[in-house]
Amino acid sequence: MGFAHNNVLHQNHFRKDWQTRVRTWFDQPGRKLRRRTARKTKAAKLGVRPLTLLRPAVRAQTVRYNRKIREGRGFTLAEIKEAGIGKKEARGVGIVVDHRRRNLSEEGKAINVERLKAYKERLIIFPRNSKKPKKGDSTGDDLAAPTTRATIPIPSAFIREEPRKITEEEREFQAYRTLRDERATARNEGKRKLREAKKAEEEANKKK
Repeated sequence: MGFAHNNVLHQNHFRKDWQTRVRTWFDQPGRKLRRRTARKTKAAKLGVRPLTLLRPAVRAQTVRYNRKIREGRGFTLAEIKEAGIGKKEARGVGIVVDHRRRNLSEEGKAINVERLKAYKERLIIFPRNSKKPKKGDSTGDDLAAPTTRATIPIPSAFIREEPRKITEEEREFQAYRTLRDERATARNEGKRKLREAKKAEEEANKKK
């Protein structure tokens, strides 16, 4: 290998101990078997339970995507209350609760309440001690019923309605005007209350 012109001479080091710096992976098959055995042991210890936690069906964010329905973070306190489930009990049976979420529509709330009720009907809670079952544990024939790990599917985003004629009331209804009036009413509610209280006080003073 020749060198030409005024270039720096190469100082290549070809006798490094590369064997000590190579990371081998000869224990891959053994570790694979060990992980699989650990998963089986853990599954047997946990018992029969759903594969995933139950989450609510919510609309996606923004006007662009709100036609889609996806899984949300957790059920609201109002939803689990209407379904007859306690907030402390919920997490113990695989239901996620999000105390920050609020229900903005009756339709969305009804969907999630039905989802919780369907889950509750399918739920089988095995008692820790079969001789002393606690409150809420399944007993009798429920324990012998077949179990499944399948999750409750998300409902369809599209609700198809039969075609019908538009009524006169719907024709005359002004949605935009109604929304503006409601916003103005909510904004000026405090001022109106103060005005009414002041008027009532003046009338009471006149009577005296």
